[in-house]
Order: sequence, then C-alpha cells, then structure tokens
Amino acid sequence: MGIKRLLNRGVLAGWRWLDRAGEITPGTRAAAGFGAFGAGTSIGFPVATLMGTPSIHLGSGTLIGRHVTLSVGYGPDDPGIPERGLVIGDRGVIGARCSLVAHASIEIGDDVWFGQDVFVCDASHGYQDPDLPIGEQFGAHRPVRIGSGSWIGHGAIVLPGTTIGRNVVVAAGSVVRGEVADHTVVGGAPARLLRHLEPGVGWVGTRGDVRPVLRGHFGGADETGFVSA
Repeated sequence: MGIKRLLNRGVLAGWRWLDRAGEITPGTRAAAGFGAFGAGTSIGFPVATLMGTPSIHLGSGTLIGRHVTLSVGYGPDDPGIPERGLVIGDRGVIGARCSLVAHASIEIGDDVWFGQDVFVCDASHGYQDPDLPIGEQFGAHRPVRIGSGSWIGHGAIVLPGTTIGRNVVVAAGSVVRGEVADHTVVGGAPARLLRHLEPGVGWVGTRGDVRPVLRGHFGGADETGFVSA
C-alpha cells in the first residue's frame, strides 16, 4: 500500500510538472509561432492540434483549455491560408476539447466564453457530385462571427456562415446557423430563439413570460426594481 501511494504521488507530481512545462504562454517558442499571442494568454497542455498558427491571433488574458484544436487551412503546408484566419479577442475562455477550424475567417470578440466540446467551422463539405467521395468535395468558405460577451454552451456546434451577436447565450448542445441577434438566448438543433431582451420590460420568452433584468456578477436587482411577471 505504501509503494502504491508513493508511486501515485510521483506520477501526480510528474504530471503537474508536465502541465506547467507544456503550457503555451507568451515568451515560449510555440507562442512565437502565432500571428499574435497576447499578454496573460495561455493554452493548456496537452493540445490536440495547432495548425496554421501564423494566421491565428489571440488577444490578452484569454484562457484556452487542454486538448483544444486551433486550425487554419487544409494542411500544415497550405500556401493559401489568410493572414487572419482565426482571431480570438481579450479575456476569453475556450473550454477543454473545443475545436475551432478556420479556412477563411472565424472572429471571436472579447469576453466570449466557451464550454467544453464546442465545434466552430467556417466551411463544410459539398455533396453534389455523385461520383466523387464527399470528403473530397470542398464546400464554400463562409465566415463566422461571434460577438463580444457571448456564452457558447457545452457541446454546441456553430456552422459556417453564422453571425452571433453580443451578449448571446447559446444553450448546451445547440446547432447554430444564420443570424443571431444581440441579447438573445437560443437553443436546440437547429437553434431557435428562446428569449430576448426587451428594454424596459425584461427578458421575454417566446410564450410571453418575463424574467427581470438583474445587475452584477451575482444577479442583484436592477435600479428599476422590476420583478418578473
């Protein structure tokens, strides 16, 4: 029992050392390969895939979890990658095992938080040639935009051509496509509007129920003292 405990302690200590040593932070050789890598930003160890890093621009204070894929282009030697294929703003959080796969443009604003296992891509496969394998039919590149302050829930999928506004909640497991307005809550597959902010009223649901506007990190009542219906 004592040997097992000792081995366990050694393994955990070694893993903690690897975790610190393998983290990508400003000043490391890996960070120098990015188009931009802001102060206070880190990518957890181990990563899943990093590809096209000269086209990846990360802001300041952004935390990117373990086993994340950040990718631009169709391969490590793709000569056609754009200058700014994947841009993530300041103070973001990208949860473990997320995949952000860009070919033309994915832009994520400031203070955007992802749960785990989120997938975002700006291209998909074609299918209309019946004689060519689907994997060899490349779809059109359609930029993706996610506005500042938004939250993308666990396991969500953001499809090519999607624009998500500011301070939007995307529910866990949703599949999002098209335009999503500012200050809305969407969910489902495909995602649909669940709730929107109506100034002077509150957060209005699709059935007319209203939730109050709350202020601050822990949801204090707003200055109007409004209470939901």
